[in-house]
Amino acid sequence: MKIFLSFLQSEKQHNIPAYSFWQYYIKNGIEEAGHTWTECRDVDWALGLVPKGREEQESWKTDAWTKTVDLVKRSKPDLFLSYLYPEQIDVAAIAEIRNAGIPCINFFCDNVRNFRKAPAEYAAFDLNWVPEYGALNQYKQAGYPHINLPMPVWTPPAERVIHPENNEQLTFIGSHDGQRQQLLESLLERAPETSLGLYGRGWVNESAALPANRNTLGSLLRNQLRFVRAEGAAAYMRKLQQHGRSTPVNEALLSRYGGSPDSAQYQALTASSRITLGINRFPSFRFPADRPHTYSRLRDLEAPLMGACYLTEYAPGIEQLFDIDTEIRTYRNTEELAEQIARLNHDAALRLHMKQNGQRRVLANHTIGHSISKIKVHFGLA
Repeated sequence: MKIFLSFLQSEKQHNIPAYSFWQYYIKNGIEEAGHTWTECRDVDWALGLVPKGREEQESWKTDAWTKTVDLVKRSKPDLFLSYLYPEQIDVAAIAEIRNAGIPCINFFCDNVRNFRKAPAEYAAFDLNWVPEYGALNQYKQAGYPHINLPMPVWTPPAERVIHPENNEQLTFIGSHDGQRQQLLESLLERAPETSLGLYGRGWVNESAALPANRNTLGSLLRNQLRFVRAEGAAAYMRKLQQHGRSTPVNEALLSRYGGSPDSAQYQALTASSRITLGINRFPSFRFPADRPHTYSRLRDLEAPLMGACYLTEYAPGIEQLFDIDTEIRTYRNTEELAEQIARLNHDAALRLHMKQNGQRRVLANHTIGHSISKIKVHFGLA
């Protein structure tokens, strides 16, 4: 099977959240499953997410889709598989690809975080790949065709081994946000003896002065109106209440900070730590700060695949991916987190079994190849 990819490919590093790993995962996962992929090398898909004026965005969209539709028609793939945000989508271009007899599937992984309802643009696709259990109702209510499949994750086969525990710490790797900060500071307050290793961007100098806001009154009002329409009145009130509140990272947590790892360090820390930690909560004005919402992240699959002893925050549907006693462990609050850390620290046999069982589960049920097989069945291509 040949798959045409529009999966945030870019040869440049744009100032937007990390995206380059997605094409690495999907391309290698497709190849390992015995399929092939093709792409339009002239299109910078990540550029479509860089903030810009309306005319500039429309110019990018016209250029990107003109080139893509032309190449899709000439290369005649079996499937068109994309990772597109609503603002990147040209509905007419998708219709043209579908009219050529090529099924179009869009993957999107931040539905719970970004949307209250499925965007209208996603109705254009033959199928929506929805990894979050908590987002399925959005697509059901909208009436959009969808399939619940895991996050697409891939690591080299050479890394799918159980490594010795080269450090005896609880390792968390992730960029800073207020919810993560609150949880980790609360953990160290409850259990100061925790051997925590903290890695990622944004944890240092969080209290630095922000640049002056140069928006006009008119643009501020328009932005506020857009926020209310997108997030709701309750979220807007929480935003007003929390405006200007930013708590610097405390010294206890900063003392555990080890910098931002490169890809090799990331793999080594994930696979070789005594316990690897996942945090699935996220900051959002739609939810009270003391009762954050959660959804299962890419790392919930990636860490077990790398052979980690993985302890992650509970999210709806995670029990459909793993046995949360023998393959991974979960927690719902700081108290449960501290209890699980203590239990795992004192049971080397349990840690080893979790590493073996968790990795085995991902390879048996949650690879990109398995997801492609289910998509093929959906379209009668198997």
